[in-house]
Amino acid sequence: MSTLFKQIITNDTKRVFALALPAAMKHLADILQILVDMIMVGYVSVYALAAVGLSMQFMMFINVLMTLYIVGGNALISRFIGSGRVKRASALLFSLGLFALLLSVAVTIVGYTQADELYRLMGASSGVVAAGASYFRVLVLGISLIFLDNLLYNALSAAGDTKTSLYIKLFSSVVNAFFNYVLIFGHFGVEAMGIEGAALATLISYAFNVAIYALLLFRSKKAKLHFIPLFTKSDLFRALRIGYHAAIDRAVSTMSFLLFVAIIAYYGTAELAGYQVGLRIEGLAFMPGFGFAIASMALVGQALGAKDPQKAYNLGIIAARVAYVFMGLVGVGLILFSQDLVSFFTKDKETMYIASEYLILVGLAQIPLALTFVYSASLRGAGDTKTVMRVNVLSLWLFRVIPSYIAYKTGFGVIAVFIIMNVETAIKGVLYSYLYRQKRWLHVKV
Repeated sequence: MSTLFKQIITNDTKRVFALALPAAMKHLADILQILVDMIMVGYVSVYALAAVGLSMQFMMFINVLMTLYIVGGNALISRFIGSGRVKRASALLFSLGLFALLLSVAVTIVGYTQADELYRLMGASSGVVAAGASYFRVLVLGISLIFLDNLLYNALSAAGDTKTSLYIKLFSSVVNAFFNYVLIFGHFGVEAMGIEGAALATLISYAFNVAIYALLLFRSKKAKLHFIPLFTKSDLFRALRIGYHAAIDRAVSTMSFLLFVAIIAYYGTAELAGYQVGLRIEGLAFMPGFGFAIASMALVGQALGAKDPQKAYNLGIIAARVAYVFMGLVGVGLILFSQDLVSFFTKDKETMYIASEYLILVGLAQIPLALTFVYSASLRGAGDTKTVMRVNVLSLWLFRVIPSYIAYKTGFGVIAVFIIMNVETAIKGVLYSYLYRQKRWLHVKV
């Protein structure tokens, strides 16, 4: 305990906290913005609510494309910042921005022309298809704003600035809620637009984000990065080579997650609803892990850029230790107050039982989950995305998806599937801890 206390009072730990806490709070703001959107859209119609919910599934696949340039960009930008090459980091950011815009054009074309088909492929009813197509067509017209926002947030985080992004997000969440109110329901002389108004409000909030980021990059002398209109093809290709494995990882993980949800859906409506409720509550528990993952990714990359591998290693260890203390405490809360937390979302007894059992089980797995968050992020920050891809793909399929399917087919209840999920989390936490301490990732060339 004394060793942990000494770690907590170090300057390096203060650096970890300085990055992690704003990142965790931004993650919370993201979740709350989605909840506000869902609540307001729910007043339009049940079709509109279902359509927005399905659009989030499409965004999971769009995130795969963003991973392609964001993860590699993070790894290189953090190294450039760590070695004092701010101009090169800024030039890479400009190059990544051009690539993001080009990629977003392709997404806009496909999304706008195939919106109806996308919802039909998900098995949506005709009412949901009609509402969803209207919503998604508006959203993809401004998808470039979402691509740029994600790029700029991650780039600033890699440069060691998560606080600015938190402030921007807090203001834009207010902007989003205000324009939801105005455009969805029709106020201040504006005609009610319904679900299309929700999409437009989302784009306005992202436009606000990008405008503030651009102003920061153009004007602020205190900014960690600056706008330098210099295209660096070699660094862009380096970033894409690193991001390639991360994108494959995200794609396979997304497919694995959807298959896992499908297995749970086979059990019945109460089981699926209980899982969804538990997952939403657990999403709040992710906040500390998400924040410390962002911090470790940035600080590890910067330390490697400064040619100090031992410092990079130590920073990851510190981030993991603090993360598992925080997430361990959150896990205790999930176990002790599972039924109270679930009661905010549903009063159905069967759904409450399943959701509370889910929370108890994931509460037990918060420490290995914290290790997975931080150590996998540290490896990504070092540019070792190939190892992360291999671990995630093999672990998800060998220890989660296939065993869960076997459990369903052999007659085990849904609780057995939840146990399998948490065993896989524990295995992955152990694997990442072992690989991290092997230190081979410290010598990956990017």
